[in-house]
Amino acid sequence: MVSAFTMAGMVLAMLISLLFPIGLLIYLRKKQLFSWKPLGVGILIFILFSQVLEKALHFVMIDASGLSLKWTDSVFLFVLYATLAAGIFEELGRYFGFKWMLKNNREYKDGLSFGLGHGGIEAVLVGMLGAINALVLASLINSGAFDATIAPALPAEQADFLKEKVLNTGFAEYILGGIERIAAISFHMAMSLLVLLGIRENRFIFVIYAILLHALMDVIPALYQAGVVTNVWMVEAAILLFGIAGLMFTLKIRKRFQE
Repeated sequence: MVSAFTMAGMVLAMLISLLFPIGLLIYLRKKQLFSWKPLGVGILIFILFSQVLEKALHFVMIDASGLSLKWTDSVFLFVLYATLAAGIFEELGRYFGFKWMLKNNREYKDGLSFGLGHGGIEAVLVGMLGAINALVLASLINSGAFDATIAPALPAEQADFLKEKVLNTGFAEYILGGIERIAAISFHMAMSLLVLLGIRENRFIFVIYAILLHALMDVIPALYQAGVVTNVWMVEAAILLFGIAGLMFTLKIRKRFQE
């Protein structure tokens, strides 16, 4: 059985993932640091480059288990591929968005808005929908409907894994998942500003920096996915550190945009 306390954590994670981007949007509008077009382009770029193009490559490269590449069991190569794929697709997506779709939107507020769109839609698709999915599965498990309807439709190992994951994930981990989305939005806003600064100053090296930083942030999560790192708290701590660093960069770089 999944406790009511744990299910409350799922609900809170869902609310954080949805309400934080909305609250940040309202805050930026009040501070006159918001633009609608970059927000929309940020959403579009994330869906196209991360959810369509990157996932299409994953389908070709990653084994069905999601734990290794199809052509090798090397953890090193799996982590290298996974981290660089995320960095390359998302940061080149930002570059494409600013370079060709936002030629007249090159201000500080445009970078913030693009990052909010990029990170905000990720929070909804990953954080909110993930929490809703967990909540539905928990309800099915508690009612006995999971074993009667879902399990027979899946391979036995996959059904067992899914059920055990829901049963063994606690309240704190769901809350951490919501906080992770906040940190990720902070990081996406910082990387959007870094890529935009590279375009403004005609320095493509800044895009390379963004790719490498993005890849670096994903190292611990990729090691966790591969089963090398088993402590989820370590994963969340790493993402939180990058989120804090992203916030510091976002605040510091504002003067450079105003010069």
